[in-house]
Amino acid sequence: MGGTKSESKKTVAGVDENGTFRAWGNAKTKDGAAKKNVDQSPAFVPGTSAEQAAKNLLKAKEADPASKSGKKKIAEYTDSQIQHLDALEHIRRRSGMYIGRLGDGSNQNDGIYILIKEIIDNSVDEFIVGFGNKIDVTIQDNRVTVRDYGRGIPLGKVVDCVSEINTGAKYNDDVFQFSVGMNGVGTKAVNALSSYFRVVSVRDGQCCDAVFEKGKLKVEKSGKLKQSQPNGTYFEFVPDEEIFGKYAFNFDFLEKRMWNYAYLNTGLTINLNGKDYVSQNGLLDLLRSEIEGASLYEIGSYRGEHLQFAFTHSNEYAENYFSFVNGQFTSDGGTHLNAFKEGFVRGINDFFHSSFKAEDVRAGITAAVLVKVKDPVFESQTKNKLGNTDIRAWIVGETQSGLDDWLHKNPTEAHIIQEKIKQNEKLRTDLASVKKEAKEAAKRTSLNIAKLKDCKYHLSDGKKGENSMVFITEGNSASGNINKTRDVSYQAVFSLRGKPENMYGKKPSEIYKNDELYQLMCALGVEDSVENLRYSKIVIATDADNDGFHIRNLVLTFLLGYYEELVTSGRVWILETPLFRVRNKKENIYCYSEKERDAAQKKLGKSCETTRFKGLGEIDPSEFSQFIEPDTIKLTPVEVQALKNIPPLLSFYMGKNTPERREFIVNNLLRDVDA
Repeated sequence: MGGTKSESKKTVAGVDENGTFRAWGNAKTKDGAAKKNVDQSPAFVPGTSAEQAAKNLLKAKEADPASKSGKKKIAEYTDSQIQHLDALEHIRRRSGMYIGRLGDGSNQNDGIYILIKEIIDNSVDEFIVGFGNKIDVTIQDNRVTVRDYGRGIPLGKVVDCVSEINTGAKYNDDVFQFSVGMNGVGTKAVNALSSYFRVVSVRDGQCCDAVFEKGKLKVEKSGKLKQSQPNGTYFEFVPDEEIFGKYAFNFDFLEKRMWNYAYLNTGLTINLNGKDYVSQNGLLDLLRSEIEGASLYEIGSYRGEHLQFAFTHSNEYAENYFSFVNGQFTSDGGTHLNAFKEGFVRGINDFFHSSFKAEDVRAGITAAVLVKVKDPVFESQTKNKLGNTDIRAWIVGETQSGLDDWLHKNPTEAHIIQEKIKQNEKLRTDLASVKKEAKEAAKRTSLNIAKLKDCKYHLSDGKKGENSMVFITEGNSASGNINKTRDVSYQAVFSLRGKPENMYGKKPSEIYKNDELYQLMCALGVEDSVENLRYSKIVIATDADNDGFHIRNLVLTFLLGYYEELVTSGRVWILETPLFRVRNKKENIYCYSEKERDAAQKKLGKSCETTRFKGLGEIDPSEFSQFIEPDTIKLTPVEVQALKNIPPLLSFYMGKNTPERREFIVNNLLRDVDA
């Protein structure tokens, strides 16, 4: 993966209060580990010759829609290129339309990170078209600065570009052909949602400097610089606490974002608070950082002009994908990811002259896919899923031919892939009889899933089911409360008997022998494929006590062991319910921590009454409804920083290393337990 290093500081031109910026030298990325020793003699005859594979690849590239229109010469970036469409919307009042969610910074998708992303995206767009190969970012005391070394916003349009919605050059493909940013919305959203916002543009010795508060212009200055500065744009902003409440930046989340920018833009250096993020190998570095040590063979890759991908297999069962469009991470995939999957299977079958099933080819795969699309159509403002249909044939064809070409050049890896597919095939056929017996047993007992109280709309119902969720609860008491208060149109409940079996290290066939987990698998709809998942969110709703935490871990072990991609794709959540209720005759306050409880007690005075909730069943249904309603529900996502972290994590906490785990618990046990 990419490495980091810091060179000695030197004064670089800029426009902050001191008249300077700090720039940092490039860090280098180390090459990957040496290939494993494997028999070099492939046990197959390729279905195509190397020459034919090269011809097929050339033909596939010709199907790329962006290639047909031909390359345009980048036009001069001047005032005349700025296009205005409509008036500014009330972003502060409709923030969800522009940044998706607010949040306090505890979730990597919270709005404060989207604000940073939108500003950096504009700088990345400059890099993509060949202007500026570094971006300096600082974050300190909730104040964010971003300085790029691109062309700089045209001086006559600086204020308009950050305050007039649908005004910008992103609509003009003579200037930006593969834009990452929000098409003229991003900087306006940042401006409107910041208590302080400053933009400075430097162009050929001239400068325009504007300061806003909550989207309203306070100061605008322009003129000739006293000292020569490099061209580019400087942004400085503070997210508004009136919008976001109390928040804090999580630098683990920020670091991951910086690495993604580096992986997707080879040659670009991003410096965050003195640390460089740079990659020379792109998607290869991304996969190395995610699955270090778990790959069965040297990671494969293909790099075309508008399509790039990298891939490998591990001994796990799950499929994991990282998909991007124009540098935007598409967490829900879309047509480009589906086309890649189809092309990958076709490429394998072409090369091996075979007809392997898609599930056998893809089981255990980890892949990263980047496409550049001229006019991307996303299914939401936050761009989580691509909807373009015209790119499918191109991506299928180029993936198929690009993979075929790589397999010809890497016979050792090709042989390992073939053996992996055969192992997957054997595992699937071995499971077939077990599945059949389990299905027949389920039919004999009941046509329905007894433990499931289903909802009306599901993920397959499109917009109606996009908020669907299933609560996994423990026992009848907790599930009873949710059943009485849920919205049956989109909220389902699956009730566990108690503690499910620890499935760590067990074969997939064991699921079908465990009635409870088999029913859970069927309830989720993932028996045949995770693509058949019935709910948008899987919500683990257990009590806030030791037994509840244990059940939570057992459910997560089951999901991570067999359906890892449900976790890595952001489908699994934890329901947060209050630990305390503090009340007097006039007011009830629900508290999620001891700190909140203490503050509530101070607010309501000594005469207040404090109740400690130890289980979901202890909360009265009349109170419980507010904890699962759309506007008040508190959900914490289950997130994995890197795929390579999952096996050691499960091994330590759920494996057979009891003495080691006991020692850890004793050494880290909290001595003061608040009951």
